[in-house]
Amino acid sequence: MEAKKSVTLLPARKHAAKANKDEEKPKLRVAAYCRVSTDSDEQATSYEAQIEHYTAYINGHPDWVLAGIYADDGISGTNTKKREEFNRMIDECMAGKIDMVITKSISRFARNTLDCLKYIRQLKEKNIPVYFEKENINSMDSKGEVMLTIMASLAQQESQSLSQNVKLGLQYRYQQGEIQVNCNRFLGYTKDENKHLVIVPEEAEIVKRIYREYLEGASMLKIARGLEADGILNGAGRKRWHTSNINQILRNEKYIGDALLQKTYTVDFLTKKRVKNNGLVPQYYVENSHDAIIPREIFMQVQEELVRRRIVHTSPNGKNRTFSSTHCFSNMIICGGCGEFYRRIHWNNRGKKSIVWRCISRLENTGLFCDARTVLESTIEQVLVTAINETLSGKDDFLAILKNNIETVIIHENDQTLANINKRLEELQTELLKLANAKADYEDVANEIYRLREEKQKTLLQCANRDELLKRIDDMHNFLREQPTALTEYDEALVRRLIEKVTVYEDKFTVEFKSGVNAEIEV
Repeated sequence: MEAKKSVTLLPARKHAAKANKDEEKPKLRVAAYCRVSTDSDEQATSYEAQIEHYTAYINGHPDWVLAGIYADDGISGTNTKKREEFNRMIDECMAGKIDMVITKSISRFARNTLDCLKYIRQLKEKNIPVYFEKENINSMDSKGEVMLTIMASLAQQESQSLSQNVKLGLQYRYQQGEIQVNCNRFLGYTKDENKHLVIVPEEAEIVKRIYREYLEGASMLKIARGLEADGILNGAGRKRWHTSNINQILRNEKYIGDALLQKTYTVDFLTKKRVKNNGLVPQYYVENSHDAIIPREIFMQVQEELVRRRIVHTSPNGKNRTFSSTHCFSNMIICGGCGEFYRRIHWNNRGKKSIVWRCISRLENTGLFCDARTVLESTIEQVLVTAINETLSGKDDFLAILKNNIETVIIHENDQTLANINKRLEELQTELLKLANAKADYEDVANEIYRLREEKQKTLLQCANRDELLKRIDDMHNFLREQPTALTEYDEALVRRLIEKVTVYEDKFTVEFKSGVNAEIEV
């Protein structure tokens, strides 16, 4: 006979086993998490208030014991990467040191749905409930996770809306020409009480030094090593300088008192990931927004030099030669036969050591046949001394040539072009606003603005080149007038200042001065 099934209901009990009367029930170890999202004084008060509230709240329960107050001050809740106290609290929970977590609301705990649910479930697996005061939700309740999903989604929407409002506010300030710059690592500037950029004199001198040395021919690496040798700290207050630090300083338009706003933009409000703005969102260029450290013409000369150094020389075989500042003659000595640079070589000929300069076509397989002569470094030095002395002996003739060069260079066409471009840009800005307000297509106007901006940059470069040539001519003029006697020995500083290039031929050297004057030296 088949046995009859018997089902016995075993009702759920609040306590698995009754504790002995003499045994004291262990207290629940409760931790509180609080966070304020900004660094303002008002929020800082809220931060202190939350700590006081949870200390009193937990101590007010006789069966609870305070396991700690974990508080992040001034950090966003959209992700948990930088929330050190939050992450420490989670680690303590996983280590079995906390039995329950209390927090003010879901938005204080997390504004990212995925993060919120991830940590709730992680704690749930350890039987650790999270109680949200504002919403009156306990994550261990049956309805807890459903409510949490809904509430966390709302919190995420709130964060997205706030992010959009902040973005619109920034764009409005950009349109008014108001700039926002983080000065913590910005060498040369700080902010006054009105959050306006003001120059830090001692740091400005470092910036000026970098620009000056770069235009004098030093490489970015050489500038960086020089700053380190002199014990000068970079913008972040560190002793170590990188070429990237120098590069950023040389390219930053803020040093001429201008500001390009919205160079980057946020693509994801949750991850806060920012990318370079290549025209996908508007940019705003504010001229004369603050005091300049570097004169505009010097800045433009540096921009031109940055471009020039990328490809200093293109050989006849099409190979590009990059800039070198290892020696005064680097990128200065050119072969009159094949057009290649000369390179410095340490020679050991039958035990006799010497330093020579030789055409690269004789050192590398350039595909060019060249039998250009090898020249002793001392010979080149003597050629340059002779060239400079020849200009001194024919001082009157050279002064006349320089005067003629000045008259050729001083043309005001560029100045008029700049005025016309600026006027047209103002007209286009007005037209753009009208079209944007009418929600009409403004693509053509935008394209013309970008075209004129490029044209303006080219014109500014031309003006800078003109000013630099005038300076070089003036420099040569002053040198000729002030130098009383001929040079008796080679002067590297003078050569860097005056000489543009030297072309080597079989029977002569052609020396080209930066002022545009040439001298031919037969050897």
